[in-house]
Amino acid sequence: MSQAMKKTIGHRGIDPTGETTYKKTTSSALKGAIQLGITHTVGSLSQKPERDVLLQDFEVVESIFFPCEGSNLTPAHHYGDFRFKTYAPIAFRYFREMFGIRPDDYMYSLCNESLIELSNSGASGSLFYVSSDDEYIIKTVQHKEAEFLQKLLPGYFMNLNQNKRTLLPKFYGLYCVQAGGKNIRIAVMNNLLPSAVRMHLKYDLKGSTYKRRASAKERDKAVPTYKDLDFMQDMPDGLRLEADKYSAVCKTIQRDCLLMQSFKIMDYSLLVGIHNLDQACREQASEEVLAGAGAGAGAGAGAGAMDQRRPQGQKSLYSTAIEAIQADTGSMGSLDTEDKTGGIPARNSKGERLLVYIGIIDILQSYRLVKRLEHSWKALVHDGDTVSVHRPGFYAERFQKFMCNTVFRKISSKPSPCKKRRALTHGPPKRTGGPPLSTQTSSTSNPLPLLQHQVSSDTREDADADNVMPSGRPDLLPKTLLPSDFVGNASEAAESSSLGNPESAPTSQPLPPPSQDPSRSVEVALNNSLSKDQEHSTPKRAQFGTLEESVGSADVISLSDIIPNASKCAV
Repeated sequence: MSQAMKKTIGHRGIDPTGETTYKKTTSSALKGAIQLGITHTVGSLSQKPERDVLLQDFEVVESIFFPCEGSNLTPAHHYGDFRFKTYAPIAFRYFREMFGIRPDDYMYSLCNESLIELSNSGASGSLFYVSSDDEYIIKTVQHKEAEFLQKLLPGYFMNLNQNKRTLLPKFYGLYCVQAGGKNIRIAVMNNLLPSAVRMHLKYDLKGSTYKRRASAKERDKAVPTYKDLDFMQDMPDGLRLEADKYSAVCKTIQRDCLLMQSFKIMDYSLLVGIHNLDQACREQASEEVLAGAGAGAGAGAGAGAMDQRRPQGQKSLYSTAIEAIQADTGSMGSLDTEDKTGGIPARNSKGERLLVYIGIIDILQSYRLVKRLEHSWKALVHDGDTVSVHRPGFYAERFQKFMCNTVFRKISSKPSPCKKRRALTHGPPKRTGGPPLSTQTSSTSNPLPLLQHQVSSDTREDADADNVMPSGRPDLLPKTLLPSDFVGNASEAAESSSLGNPESAPTSQPLPPPSQDPSRSVEVALNNSLSKDQEHSTPKRAQFGTLEESVGSADVISLSDIIPNASKCAV
């Protein structure tokens, strides 16, 4: 047992019986004193009328003595004589009401069953207890931290009124147990990592790289708490969030960092718990195979009994990670999970589904003289910008950049397919309404009426629009006229028809030289077809007066006028 006594960290130690002690007070006695004190103070507070919080309420300290034999106000107990102090009871009652915590629920969670001690106390040497319903964390704090929290309460009150969605700890009470001549101060906060959810990975991140790697002793634990360098090595691609979740997380971190900077707070951390849904499914499947259906039924019955024991309406508001960020809780269906524990949906680099639980912890460290000396000493032996202790402004900026650039990444949405060939057309919309290509090509015996019908159905506005079409387009025919023998006969008919209206007479132009252009080849084929029809039927030439008049009024003929589907791109 002498070796066990050497494992003392701060005020935390182990007595000869193997029980954990804090300032030489056993953990069992401390838990009993806490429950007796909270029961009394919450009960007496319910008799006081509701009113607004005043400035002097933040400085009030109530004290009551608990003798072993009991008194008129306190019951008898076997924990030894102690005195219980309550700091700012009216203000903390307002905080609890703000988060939807009723007095009876608060007392039931903390005092109905024995508190559960957490084995992983961290490097500070503090004791951690969790309530039996997994709602609250009770942590022992040092004198300077409790004093700083008292000074912080007015600003904390103002911030909660402005923004209830925050990653900062939710403080529900500050108390002190005086036993054996020692003051043991405790703070009641929200529980960030629910015990019902297995955390496959856990990180304590500060945005610093100096000695920010988990020790070998820490790695030997069942669920070790890794640090910044470990995260950068294990997850180089970070935690991938949807765009709205990423923006909500970064916005919340930015607001919280700005608040802590204004209070000159530094050396805080982001606690990140990661539950891998896919890994949990694989583990559950393997356990069912090994344990059999009977063990699974027994576990399910035990979980059901625990749910029945828990009263309704006890869940505090804004206490989960998804509620703490500036996000909509209704948009969590992207991962196809029915999560009720409040985790933030995410994915890792392998595409596995994750639930991330986050919260800012250790905010009761002020940049006092001791911290300034610590930063100066570390800056002499290492790069001053990489050490954890730093001035609040620089610390907040580094913290925010590390979280939003390294820890959390936005899932990039896939761009929609680019319609390349549609981007080439900048003119007016393509004209439709002409007969299908199969209808035009099938009637080879008499194609002229069909062509005349399609060309003459175009309006004057379409012709003007074609005049401004850009050059170099493959779907436009050049500005040409029909062959000479056809033009000559058609001109005679046009002159006879233009006597009544001289302005509508077309102007003939010489034929352009032949070219290898695909559109020109279509034109030649069309002219050959027309020439053959002219040889077989001379009366039809008179109809082309109307055709030439329409062609003359429109400087160019689009290939889509003759073959409607010619300009459509095959995707």
